[in-house]
Amino acid sequence: MTPPSTFSFDAPGDAERAAELRRVKALATLVLASTLLLFVVAKSLLNVHPVFGFIAAFAEAATIGGLADWYAVVALFKRPLGLPIPHTAIIQSNQARIADKLGEFIQVHFLEAGPVEAKLKEIDFGSFVADWLRDRKRSDDLARFALRLLPEAFSATESSGLMTFIIRRMSSQLQAIDLAPLAAGTLRGFVAERRHQVLFDDLLRVMHDTLTGKETMAMIREKVRAELPTLLRLYRADKFLVNKIVASATAFFEEVRSDPKHPFRGEFDRMVLTFVDRLGTDQTYIDRIDGLKRDLLARPELADLARTVWANTRSFIERSASGETQVLQHHLAGMFVAAGEALAGDAELRGEINKGLVTVLRSFVADQKSGVSTFISDQVKSWNMTQLISLIEINIGRDLQYIRFNGSLIGGLAGLALYTGEFLLRLL
Repeated sequence: MTPPSTFSFDAPGDAERAAELRRVKALATLVLASTLLLFVVAKSLLNVHPVFGFIAAFAEAATIGGLADWYAVVALFKRPLGLPIPHTAIIQSNQARIADKLGEFIQVHFLEAGPVEAKLKEIDFGSFVADWLRDRKRSDDLARFALRLLPEAFSATESSGLMTFIIRRMSSQLQAIDLAPLAAGTLRGFVAERRHQVLFDDLLRVMHDTLTGKETMAMIREKVRAELPTLLRLYRADKFLVNKIVASATAFFEEVRSDPKHPFRGEFDRMVLTFVDRLGTDQTYIDRIDGLKRDLLARPELADLARTVWANTRSFIERSASGETQVLQHHLAGMFVAAGEALAGDAELRGEINKGLVTVLRSFVADQKSGVSTFISDQVKSWNMTQLISLIEINIGRDLQYIRFNGSLIGGLAGLALYTGEFLLRLL
């Protein structure tokens, strides 16, 4: 079992309050002793003068009232004079019931959905997060804390077998991806943005530069010369033909490049779109792409590359966590600050964060409030009641002692009033 909880009495002002309580207790006891002594003296002087009857009545009732209130105050916390009188030491005797009722009270009146939600809505969580992240020192501390955790996370991932699970899971997910429709959709978007025409212009430029190159023209001339009759070779017809072919081709390329609506561009569009459509629907293309995917994923070089990337990443993280390099920490801190700045400037996002956190915390409190009630009840039941009562007395005992003063005064006045009434009745 958990040992009873203990309390310390070194809170600010406790020593002064304890001294004041002892002083008031002593004064209340002195008042009680004084009324008792006054009663005895007044009783002994009744024959001297009738006024002592009034004094004795006041003192007697004041003593009784003071004793009654002393008993009431003491019985609240402990047994008067240590006697096992029923219905005394009320707090100690009802510790379990007080604990249960306190837990129930907290659950019913403090943790209900309505009050909890209303209180949570008063808190601007989004602004708090934004202000916290915008502070450079806090972001640096957060980045440093995250970096300290990362090496342990890497080690846990490797030692727990999670890494193997992740690799298998990623491999199965990659195997399940149908690349043909994905590639077709990507190319269709590429064409819709006319980016293929930019590629086409680059291709025309490359073909133009290639055809006009000296080496290319010499090679074409040799091919043409080899096919010409001997008579034409004598007149160097090969050079004339090559120059005409190249000039015509380059003129055509320049014409296509300078005219965005040239028919040849339309033909290129149809050719590309036809290829895209076949890529997404033709089973031959689908099978080829799927085979390439399987072959690529089966390559041992890919596994080696993954291990190398993992090892290098881990090494970099460990060096960053040890302080050997500050690059990653500065980068993370900058990301946190930038996130804080972005959040501070986005009221809609802050509102969504607040709404989401209110929903989450409200549900959490609703789910856990019975546990909170039980926790409070168990804690109160485990308290050391002797120390708790001392703590209560230190904080409210001074006011309770004034009940004794009031009891003596009110009791004395009541006794005096009754004695006066009796005295007047005797005179009639």
